[in-house]
Amino acid sequence: MFLKYQEGRIYRFGYYLLGSFIIIIFNFIGQIPLLIALGSSLLNKSAEIDPSANAMELLNIIPPNMRLFLMLFPFAFTFIGVWLVVLKLHEQSMTSVVTVRKKLDFNRILFAFCLWSFITVSLISFDYMTSPEDYVWNFKPIPFLFMFLIAIIFIPLQTSLEEYVFRGYLMQGFGNWFRNRWLPLILTSVIFGSLHIANPEVGKLGYGIMGYYIGTGLFLGVMTLMDEGVELAIGWHAANNLVGALLVTADWTAFQTNSVLKDISDPNLYNEMFISLFIFYPIILFIFSKKYNWKNAVHQLTSKF
Repeated sequence: MFLKYQEGRIYRFGYYLLGSFIIIIFNFIGQIPLLIALGSSLLNKSAEIDPSANAMELLNIIPPNMRLFLMLFPFAFTFIGVWLVVLKLHEQSMTSVVTVRKKLDFNRILFAFCLWSFITVSLISFDYMTSPEDYVWNFKPIPFLFMFLIAIIFIPLQTSLEEYVFRGYLMQGFGNWFRNRWLPLILTSVIFGSLHIANPEVGKLGYGIMGYYIGTGLFLGVMTLMDEGVELAIGWHAANNLVGALLVTADWTAFQTNSVLKDISDPNLYNEMFISLFIFYPIILFIFSKKYNWKNAVHQLTSKF
């Protein structure tokens, strides 16, 4: 089973707290290049800066492709910390943290990636055709090419790291502590959602969007527990962030990129959140359940061990 009680000092929750602290330290170190670039840009453009600007607006003085790279680099660097924690602190393999299978099932990752990419592209295309006034053409070949290369390498690293940490490392740590499945599912989802509180989307749409972030964490957690591994969550998460970054940007999103389109509409939080949480997420879980023959959902999500 993906979540199970394991004896031994290295499985005590204190070790998971220490491991989490080490991972956070690596993430802070990875942010140093971004802070240096931001400081340099502030010095060079101090006369042009609005004193009331928030953190995201300040970051916008860095050129878009450089900003995207520097925002994603900490996640790639943090993988070193995760590797050290898993292998050295817990004496486990990287595979054991994310799946019960002998190795990562890349077919699962690819299927989830392709399925959600197809749905996302279809939805964006439909919206663009039915409401073209909500978009402006943002495509510039050279900036887009450089952005594409950055995104195709670093966004999957970013999303995979989040899945390794939340649906893998922390979920197993909480599982070993509480010896059940439902509490790790809830706790990791709440922590995952709460870490998005500084996103500019919250400033634009209000704290109600936290329901979407926490709900997405629950969706990915259910996917992980039902499938006994994080592969489907890795594929879905990569598609969600990568396709969005390549196709559509907006002035109020965390990833403001040289994408194909720019959304200039006034977003409707509750419509978009309802459609995702109560229509598309259940459809995705249903498709996965049929393809991978999931059974005993109540046991998989709530049982003790």
